[in-house]
Amino acid sequence: MDSHDPAADAIAFIGGGNMARSLIGGLLCRGADPRRIRVAEPVAALREALAADFGVQVFEHGADAVQGAGLWLLAVKPQMMRVACEPLAAAAQSLRPLVVSIAAGIPVARLQEWLGGGLPVVRCMPNTPALLGAGVTGLFAGEGVDEAQRARAGELLSSAGATVWVDAEPLVDAVTAVSGSGPAYVFLLAEAMEAAAVAEGLPAEDARTLVVHTLLGAGRMLAEAGDPPAELRRKVTSPGGTTQAAIEAFQAGGFEALVARAVHAARERGAALAAATGP
Repeated sequence: MDSHDPAADAIAFIGGGNMARSLIGGLLCRGADPRRIRVAEPVAALREALAADFGVQVFEHGADAVQGAGLWLLAVKPQMMRVACEPLAAAAQSLRPLVVSIAAGIPVARLQEWLGGGLPVVRCMPNTPALLGAGVTGLFAGEGVDEAQRARAGELLSSAGATVWVDAEPLVDAVTAVSGSGPAYVFLLAEAMEAAAVAEGLPAEDARTLVVHTLLGAGRMLAEAGDPPAELRRKVTSPGGTTQAAIEAFQAGGFEALVARAVHAARERGAALAAATGP
């Protein structure tokens, strides 16, 4: 790997759950050395799976995992973040790592407080397609993060897919609502489409194939065609045709307003989680 690879120095993951697995998988797909990835995970079965699946170093306690690591990636559930961070404060003040958090709703200031203060913290929100190298991550650099650290955090998360930097921390909650939670919205749509296809008489296996590849192909068109979604929709919607009938049914049911309410509800939940971490 070249000298700019963020995995050239040891990275400590605090938490070895699904999102950590996704990011580790993305890193390894980009050629990271598994020996330079250290993971703290209290659940023995998860530790064993991480070691077996990825060849990374695993530890029961965070204090052991962070030794020698210049970048700490905090990947525990938001409600467990304080419990995970406070025992690491002494090590954090000694090692002065770059801290990257992927926990929804935990502000930079709170993370700095729990780790003893004065550390460079990047708050970010990836999503689960990172496991395939097809994720997208929104990032916010807290006060004290220099350009080199910002670049390192960006390179680390770009190993899992595209990245978007936001300039104001509250916008991380909007990122969470759109892309962090977004895969579940697509899966919900897929569930509904498959059920509808079966209701129309198609065998379940055929329905799944049709739905999966329709969504996959539509996603590629969005990424590769260069046209905005409204234009792509217009091109496939012939006046008076079958697609127009379906679109009109969606719109009659308030589809756009429902999506807007759903995204707003997710953003509000992120903000509520942040408020709940206060003193």
